[in-house]
Amino acid sequence: MLSFNKKADFFFDCHPSYENNFLNVGNGHSIYYEQYGNPKGIPILFLHGGPGAGFSNSHKSFFDPNIFRVIFFDQRGSGKSIPYAETNHNNTQLLISDIEDLRVSLKIDKWYLFGGSWGSTLALLYGIDFPNRCLGFILRGIFLGCKIEIDWFLYDIKKFFPEAYEKFISLVPKNHRNNILEWFHSQLHNNNRSQNLKAASAWAEYENSCSSLNYTSRPISGEQALAISKIETHYFMNNCFIEDNYIIKNLHKISNIKSFIVQGRHDVICPPFTALKLADCWNDAKIEIVDDAGHSGFETNISKKLINALQMIK
Repeated sequence: MLSFNKKADFFFDCHPSYENNFLNVGNGHSIYYEQYGNPKGIPILFLHGGPGAGFSNSHKSFFDPNIFRVIFFDQRGSGKSIPYAETNHNNTQLLISDIEDLRVSLKIDKWYLFGGSWGSTLALLYGIDFPNRCLGFILRGIFLGCKIEIDWFLYDIKKFFPEAYEKFISLVPKNHRNNILEWFHSQLHNNNRSQNLKAASAWAEYENSCSSLNYTSRPISGEQALAISKIETHYFMNNCFIEDNYIIKNLHKISNIKSFIVQGRHDVICPPFTALKLADCWNDAKIEIVDDAGHSGFETNISKKLINALQMIK
């Protein structure tokens, strides 16, 4: 989901990417991607959250550019991919297909997958479909795309961030508060631009404000928030286009592939019970619970653990 850029001395300096390009994936969609670091380095795919958040230049700071060949891409409708905030021909199966098309296009045999939140979901789903193309997984803030997790996001975060929640639902008429998702979806997926932007700002601010250990109101402009709010509600209304508990049921397909999971103990966006459930079912998974962290990948000890995990696969 959303992240924050907090530069610290353990991050790597960011450099320009050596390739910036688009890949036409059909049905009017072209995904934007960048290749970064060492062209002959260890290939690793960065999968952003949301769905709909896009990647940012700050995400480069996790990776040693001398060691890794990092592939970043904006998923359909996200970031610089076109068309922006588009939900037609945008579902989980197509994103998995886009990842594989990108791998083939870049002539990469196998790669590591690095993703947090929705990025962890997509990494796992790709791995289940293409296990022979995966060298390993570095995952953060686990989200398995289950209804219980979506309901938690919509109704249970209020137990920890009541101020953010009250602001979030203040837009929602009281007679619609038993189905917040349906109401936001109706406001975001219509032809009323003013309604779209107002609902987008409220949705994205709620998520962003609850993403770190300490609550801070973090407003986001409607235009900037439009992709993540439209695409998230689109996916959530469709249960992320997967059967409930699909990842756990199919985890045996990647059970022999090593993974490293970093989870904030106080992550209220993707609470720890999901990460622990995944680790319990995964023979080759190592999990570290970070006591002084929430959801954001840029919280100090989350970042350190992720960077340490990357150093271990050199």
